[in-house]
Amino acid sequence: MPVSELLLAPLALALLAGFVVVSYGADRALAARAAGRELTAAGLSPWPDVARLLLQRRRTTTAPDALLWRVGGAGPLVAAALMLAVVPFGDTVIADLPVGIVWFNAMDVLLWAFIWLAGWGAASATALIGGYRYLAQALAYELPLMFALTAPAVAAASLDVREVVAAQGDRWHVVEMPIAFAVFLLCVAAFSLWGPFRAPAGSDLAGGVFAETSGVDRLLLLAGRHALVVAGAAFAVPLFLGGGAGPLLPDWTWQLLKTLAVLLLLVVVRRRLPVLRPERFAEVGWVLLVPLTLLQVLVTSLIVLAEAP
Repeated sequence: MPVSELLLAPLALALLAGFVVVSYGADRALAARAAGRELTAAGLSPWPDVARLLLQRRRTTTAPDALLWRVGGAGPLVAAALMLAVVPFGDTVIADLPVGIVWFNAMDVLLWAFIWLAGWGAASATALIGGYRYLAQALAYELPLMFALTAPAVAAASLDVREVVAAQGDRWHVVEMPIAFAVFLLCVAAFSLWGPFRAPAGSDLAGGVFAETSGVDRLLLLAGRHALVVAGAAFAVPLFLGGGAGPLLPDWTWQLLKTLAVLLLLVVVRRRLPVLRPERFAEVGWVLLVPLTLLQVLVTSLIVLAEAP
């Protein structure tokens, strides 16, 4: 195995960590601006919070299932890293799977178990309710997400992420599939407990699935939340924004810049939309998003048939 391939996974993890720091800093900057506080470099840095949580003593509950609790807390960070494994950076990809789109969706489904285990393992009513809220939210977004992923796969006649990038050429999928792009970003926010979809970790439940976490456990869960947003933003680029396509700069640079742009969009949206209750989101998902994404797949299929030789 060439040295470059040996270094690929550590570099990808370093990039993931870097984007998590950017996400955290941008979110804190918007929070400070909304509260009218002065922005300082120390206030934007995650390292004081990281140090505090690393030094904080772990709290526990009566009779928790410690193993499942730990697995659930660390799981989102692992799932985000596995999602990022199929994202191509130019000609380079960690896992060049012929079914990369299916892999991404499978990691999303794995999140269902991780978040629920984080609620169940704590042996706490508030955490368990947060876990069940997440399952209710997941049932609302999963079908729209699957259909949003199907549209670019149909256009490329492939489930390989690199072939989806190659099929776009100069006409990015976001132009032909705006509904699929918007729904995909909405679903990324939903599986990341982000913005209007943070009800499973809501303050009305004293923190929901985050309620009983402390120390390293809380650090992993919070880092996993930001990492999921980063992974979703990175995956949106090859699916809808032409991957590394762009003038002058190397293709991997364009992949990074586009990922940063989508990530900042998700961070900005987080602070501007109210929390949506899971049952309301279920109604929107099944009544509105499923028909819209199905229509998007139908239109994409008709375009493919019309352009076929």
